Amino acid sequence: MIETDSFTSETSSLLADRVSVRRYSDKPVPAALVDAVLQAAFRAPTSSNIQAYSVVVVRDQERLKLLSAVTGNQKHVAATPVFLAFCADLTRMQAAMEKNGKSIEANNLELGLVSSIDAALVGMATSLVAESFGLKGVMIGAVRNDPTEVARILGLPKRVFCVFGMCLGWPDEAPVQKPRMAQQAMVHYETYGNHGADGDPVAMLEAYDRDLYAHYTAMQKLSAEDSWTAEIAKKFSPQPRAGLRAALRERGFDFL
Repeated sequence: MIETDSFTSETSSLLADRVSVRRYSDKPVPAALVDAVLQAAFRAPTSSNIQAYSVVVVRDQERLKLLSAVTGNQKHVAATPVFLAFCADLTRMQAAMEKNGKSIEANNLELGLVSSIDAALVGMATSLVAESFGLKGVMIGAVRNDPTEVARILGLPKRVFCVFGMCLGWPDEAPVQKPRMAQQAMVHYETYGNHGADGDPVAMLEAYDRDLYAHYTAMQKLSAEDSWTAEIAKKFSPQPRAGLRAALRERGFDFL
């Protein structure tokens, strides 16, 4: 067991209590607050100061309904007060290169990774800053179900794609926090595989299956006893979003 209780801060406590919230009150979310959250989040790390991201702020009900349809008809996407679309964006890099007589046409894996990571860092920073103001939300990875349609809905030009979205609002629910896998399962000391004294990977997965099964049972939700491992196998076999690579290539991102 890793002892961490003696080291706490406001930020660590905020993350320790974090949950995904999908129902929101009718209390308006001021545009100035969203701007303040994003302004702070834009101080997140960015590779080589490229800042290869953009955020589309969506409030229009009809546009939210369209996004809900693309993301598997998730009701909270249609009902959220604010939807933030975090996008990998190479357009400013392209403009800088062309200004200096260079071309981005030989776009490679690195640019796609850099811009996607930049967007992810800003997204997590946004979530943390929003939580500090009392806002709650949930990440929406299902925007990648159809990058082409999401680009049409949001008016994204070539060399921009939505990596993930975020619903954001004042919470109208207090969901029970889902247990996480033991920290030892993901922390390795000096070399991969060295988890410490009690670090048997199979045993840790089995323990997490039991913890998650107990969590769902307490919430009166149906679940298999091998809750996590069974769900992972079901979700990712066969491969999800088989057309994603081709769709992103059409948008100007080569992940080969």
